[in-house]
Amino acid sequence: MIRVLFVVLVAAIAAGAIVVLTGDPGHASLVWLGWRVDMTAAAAVLTLLLGGLGGAALWRGLIWVVEAPTRAARARGEARRRQGLQALSRGFLAAAAGDGAEARRLALKAADLAEEAPALARVLAAQAAEASGDLVNARVAYNAMLGFPEMRLAGLRGLMLASTAEGDRPQALAHARTAYGLAKTAPWAWRALLDDRLEAGDWSAALELVASALDRKAVSPLTAERARAALLAAAASGLETLDNADDRARALDYALQAVKQQPAFAPGAVMAARLLAAEGKGARAGAIIEQAWKTHPHAALWLAYRDLRTHETKQARAQRLAALAALSPDARESRFLQAEQALIAGDAAQARAAAASLDTNSPTARVAGLMARIAYADGKSDEARAWIARAAGAAQEPDWSDLDPEGRAFAYTAQDWARLVSTYAETGEMIHPRFERHERVMSELPQLPSAYSESAPFVRAVAAAAMMPIPDDPGPPDLPSPPPSMPQAPPRRRLASRPRAAK
Repeated sequence: MIRVLFVVLVAAIAAGAIVVLTGDPGHASLVWLGWRVDMTAAAAVLTLLLGGLGGAALWRGLIWVVEAPTRAARARGEARRRQGLQALSRGFLAAAAGDGAEARRLALKAADLAEEAPALARVLAAQAAEASGDLVNARVAYNAMLGFPEMRLAGLRGLMLASTAEGDRPQALAHARTAYGLAKTAPWAWRALLDDRLEAGDWSAALELVASALDRKAVSPLTAERARAALLAAAASGLETLDNADDRARALDYALQAVKQQPAFAPGAVMAARLLAAEGKGARAGAIIEQAWKTHPHAALWLAYRDLRTHETKQARAQRLAALAALSPDARESRFLQAEQALIAGDAAQARAAAASLDTNSPTARVAGLMARIAYADGKSDEARAWIARAAGAAQEPDWSDLDPEGRAFAYTAQDWARLVSTYAETGEMIHPRFERHERVMSELPQLPSAYSESAPFVRAVAAAAMMPIPDDPGPPDLPSPPPSMPQAPPRRRLASRPRAAK
């Protein structure tokens, strides 16, 4: 209608302009029912324009009157829609806040008002029942959602969580399997099935789940690679301790596959190096650890690298460890390694210089233990005892050397591996299960690995540390310094192939 009026107005303006430009007023006559009206052309155009505008206004007025009931119904519907959305919003907030009674009241109101969002109303009803602790009604609401294709996955997830809350693990897994079969991308269902396989220690089935999730694009390629690396290492760990040659060969194959997936994954690299060294392939084992160290230095890597060669001089071993540290010189673990290799070489000054970049103002027990051994190697017994005292109250951190002399690095239980797989796949971070459980380790105060011949006398002296006065203690005089000739230390710990004894 507006377009028609616009066209009429333009035509009238054009006609008036023509009349003005030509200078001819023109003539128009109208004869109707015996009446005759004579006028100029401009007056006729103006009359026609006014008549058209009046007719259009009358027509629009009639339409407005006719559509009044429809407009009123639309306004009432809009008001109900706003009230329904408000009830939904307030209901979800109440459910999130744990106010079950208010959430259920608003859920009933939303079900009556939010006719355009029935799915949201059903979800709110289920969450309100859960917030009230009414799992029965929550199950009813989630089961009702299964009848609608667009809400089926949400219903299955709710039923799975409800079954988990009730301790019905088989039923929860059944809902997860159904959801995983219905949707290509259902990460929560995949994760529930994966956690079940991890808890059971079924690494092969877990690997199949990771492969299927990657094909469906339910997980990112990086997450899948990390999960596969950790699962392969877990499988290798279970086979490594067996005496059967075929099982050990499979363990090596799994470990090498883990290294291929994630070269910097320390458990895979350490196990692959350990198995290769047992077969006399020390050069290849060293190359695997060196590549892992370049990417992400880890304390377990240099411990394994140190033990690859068990018959070498102190100087040769120190040079080999210094070369490993040089592959990633700016890393924190490289600073530790530089100090350790200097201690092996008997150069206390170099060890102190390497440790200078570590945080010695607020040291962890590991740093304090290292500084204590450096001070002792430098002939400063008082400083060593002071560092021991600081280590007693310092924060702990895993140093991955808390093994029995005949133990294996990463001698995890199936539960430990399950936790490692889950954490590493999601975040790429390593965990230390024994450290997290606060299990007693070989040396707690200070953390002094016994693998070094230079530190062995000091480790034995730690047992009498309580009898040693600290520098500012006005107690008995200091004990005499040890003689220059150090007693012969026990043989170095080698890369063991047997499981660590249970503690």
